[in-house]
Amino acid sequence: MSLQLKFDIPARPALGRGDFYVTQSNAVALGLVDTWPNWPNDKLVLVGPAGSGKTHLAHVWCAESGGRMIAARDLAGADVPTLADGPVCIEDVEEIAGISDTEEALFHLHNLVLANGHSMLLTAARAPTAWDIHLPDLASRMAGTTVAKMAAPDDILLSAVLAKLFADRQIVPMPDVIPYLVRWMPRSFEAAGQVVAHLDTEALGTPKGVTRSLARTALAELEFREETASD
Repeated sequence: MSLQLKFDIPARPALGRGDFYVTQSNAVALGLVDTWPNWPNDKLVLVGPAGSGKTHLAHVWCAESGGRMIAARDLAGADVPTLADGPVCIEDVEEIAGISDTEEALFHLHNLVLANGHSMLLTAARAPTAWDIHLPDLASRMAGTTVAKMAAPDDILLSAVLAKLFADRQIVPMPDVIPYLVRWMPRSFEAAGQVVAHLDTEALGTPKGVTRSLARTALAELEFREETASD
């Protein structure tokens, strides 16, 4: 009897432009990001739900613009003048709402980047008017920023995202797994990440890997569908 060994291999996300799958769900946002040298006021907010591809698209932009990336929550301890020496991407901006020193750091970074003639990309789950920024000058500057929205995924994009998430984890599912997941799972990028992570764990050491039966069980365990539902 052969022994199936389990190796916990970390996922390595592929974040290049060639790995960004374009459909009607994200084509407009990609088009706006691609026009970065001509953004109104040299800034853009990329909005979308968790796992929608904002970070991937932000990495694409940084690679093409030479920009640096930083999480908004890390701004208070950052070297703002150095960051402002070139294009910069600030992720998850709505998370700093009400944190006075971090809001002030973003305000100064915003002004320095634009004064230096560079571009600024910001990412968030919601549009700037919903961020509840307390610093009035920062709130007004954010509210006046052009917004690019990442729409909910269609079947084609959700299939591509699942395929990418499996590939990031070096998993090759059975051919009927992804169509099955697209049919039954929530229409959510966040759910896709949860499903693939769950299947990665459950498939470790199993001789058949990720099968439709395992996918069905995973959806039930994640409470994404009833375990007794018919296929």
